[in-house]
Amino acid sequence: MIHIGRIIEEEMRRQERTPAWLARKINCARPNVYYIFKQESVNTELLLRISQALKHDFFQYYSRQVFECNIYTE
Repeated sequence: MIHIGRIIEEEMRRQERTPAWLARKINCARPNVYYIFKQESVNTELLLRISQALKHDFFQYYSRQVFECNIYTE
């Protein structure tokens, strides 16, 4: 299973960004960013804002999982 919060945190740190920076970019309070990091899933609108802020497609992790699980086998 994907833990998207952990993936977001790893990417943010890889880019040498801070939680305060991300909070400003997605228009939320800094404690909320730490809350996001703990979440296994986040709502799609929020994930879109985070993807845009970090210029990283976080939806790709779900797309990979769809095809790895063979959901579309006939």
